[in-house]
Amino acid sequence: MSVTTASECLSRKDGFKIGSCDWVLGRMNPSCFAVAEEIGLEGVQVSLGTAQNNMYLRQKDIQEHYLAESRKHGIGIASLAIGELNSFPYKSDPRTEQWVADSIDVCKALNVNIVLLAFFYDGDLRGDTQGIDEVVRRLKRVAPAAEKAGVTLGIESWLSAWEQMDIIQRVGSRAVKVYYDVGNSHGQGYDIYEEIRFLGEHICQFHAKDYDFLFGKGKVNFPAVRRAMDDIGYRSWILIEGACPLGIVESYRQNAVYLKKVFS
Repeated sequence: MSVTTASECLSRKDGFKIGSCDWVLGRMNPSCFAVAEEIGLEGVQVSLGTAQNNMYLRQKDIQEHYLAESRKHGIGIASLAIGELNSFPYKSDPRTEQWVADSIDVCKALNVNIVLLAFFYDGDLRGDTQGIDEVVRRLKRVAPAAEKAGVTLGIESWLSAWEQMDIIQRVGSRAVKVYYDVGNSHGQGYDIYEEIRFLGEHICQFHAKDYDFLFGKGKVNFPAVRRAMDDIGYRSWILIEGACPLGIVESYRQNAVYLKKVFS
């Protein structure tokens, strides 16, 4: 099986690129690149770390290890993510402000320009007016540094597109956009195809998910997602997340093959 090299992947600015996330590959460490290569992916979204390891990707030696493994396996780094915000909410935990601020420098070190900020479970913003207000205040404080560095802070949440757009407009920075997960939004009952067209250029990157199903056999109409992406001119990473009914490697290999057909 041929594998696209990291340099080839990064040079294809005008096309779709298929990858996945280190946490669903079962490897929130540099070994995620070997798993991605085995599956036949082009890239990985990597985690800043955990509270337990003090967000260890902030350390220079850890960054160098990740970059070395990326080169070794020919797998690009698609973006950065702070999944721990699900347990340590950005809306309330004082530590998280420093995590998000430091993630900007980590993006620069890894040569990526997007960091996903997760707002699920303990960090959920649905119906939480005070929590949203605090998130807006914190984003306003960090957004200038992100703008200067050319880094986008991507909000991923269970909010509707219109609620997320309200946050973006209140922050008032081009550095804050939506990280759109088609499975999460579909699961909330939103019209994901309409939402994608509504958000347009305010989407920074996509997760592909269909919860309990392999792609093409479930509830998300990926050809319709493709048409919506065409309408907004999106051409970049699509990162697989979700169910593994056949195990991680085989499930994600089949999902990747499917996505490469739809997003050719």
